[in-house]
Amino acid sequence: MTNGHLIQSVAAEIATASAVNAPLSTANPKLRQIRFAMFVSGFTLFGLLYYVQSLLPVFSDDFGVTPAQSSLALSTTTGVMAFALLATGAISDSIGRKAIMAGSLLSSAMLTLLMSLAPDWTSVLVIRTLMGVSLSGVQSVTMAYLAEEVDPKNFGKALGLFIGGGAFGGMSGRVFASILADSWEWRGAVVAIGLVALIGAIYVRFALPESRRFVPREGGWAKIVVDARSIASDSHQLRLFFVGFVLMSCFVTTYNYVTYRLVSAPFELSQTQVGFIFSIYVFGSLGAMAAGRVSIGSRRAGSLRWFLLIMIAGILLTLPGQVYFVVLGLAVLTFGMFASHSIASGWVSRRAQSGRALAASMYLFAYYQGGSLIGVLGGVVYADRGWEAVVTLTVGVGLLGLLVVMTLLRSEQS
Repeated sequence: MTNGHLIQSVAAEIATASAVNAPLSTANPKLRQIRFAMFVSGFTLFGLLYYVQSLLPVFSDDFGVTPAQSSLALSTTTGVMAFALLATGAISDSIGRKAIMAGSLLSSAMLTLLMSLAPDWTSVLVIRTLMGVSLSGVQSVTMAYLAEEVDPKNFGKALGLFIGGGAFGGMSGRVFASILADSWEWRGAVVAIGLVALIGAIYVRFALPESRRFVPREGGWAKIVVDARSIASDSHQLRLFFVGFVLMSCFVTTYNYVTYRLVSAPFELSQTQVGFIFSIYVFGSLGAMAAGRVSIGSRRAGSLRWFLLIMIAGILLTLPGQVYFVVLGLAVLTFGMFASHSIASGWVSRRAQSGRALAASMYLFAYYQGGSLIGVLGGVVYADRGWEAVVTLTVGVGLLGLLVVMTLLRSEQS
């Protein structure tokens, strides 16, 4: 072989290796596999996480617990998951992404099936607490996986499909849990949710492509501490974490207690009717996909500001005593929240230079702590002062988030 041929051969091998290791673009058929697997993963995750929200009044009746106690079926899961995310994100930076994601969904589906046999309220809470650990292996790892495998132009759309699938899954879980609870009681509903989730987990296990660009983190826990300090010293990231806290606070608190309001006077809706109202979750899918299209580069902070304002407006629309205002408000709230979350969470992962899963975990830690802490506080407020006080609480928290977003906007413009 001549020197010229040798140089051409080496150049061809380098080009081939570069193509193999390049982030996936629109031209690569594996990108379509990733997108659909992301949608199914989000659908399964959020269906398992949130289906209990529509059953909170049923739990109050069946187990004799207060609204605030019943809300622990969700708050214990999100609260524990917030802490567990920090560990699973760090572990995935060392051992990989896909195995954690698939195992997380599979174990969560099995725990859901087990919950249908729970003999008392304590058992329900124990299982939902364990689900906080099992579900933690999806979200932060998903954002890191996409940041590594997908090129920047397609990252927002792929993440939007994951979050959009989550919105659709959250809607489907709530709707069908309500309907099935009227027909089969809540245990039958839980079995159905668990079986659907099992199918979703198996699909993700076999359909999601293996990581091609993952590089294990070296240095063990010492490197994790270094990365955590680096992320925590970035004021930009800290502000995005607070925005995540605000988003989940407003969203979970509103949805937790609107079910109690709707089954009471003057609405007095049935559990099935309340379940159908949750079909407005489709607006969350639309919001996430819309955010994936408009939140590029310097437009992120501006888009985040408008979507957060939309979310606050939706909360205010639930104040009147007519059901169509409540439904409209929930639709607007859901659109604005999922759009905002899509922008903020994607921004965190793209900004992190190392420890992307850890950065995403820190964002989600704040995100779910908001739902847990303010969510439980909302139950106390609702029992004491009614729906108007819940709206005052959530709008106040939302305005604090808006102030923080305005500082991000000024940073981008300077």
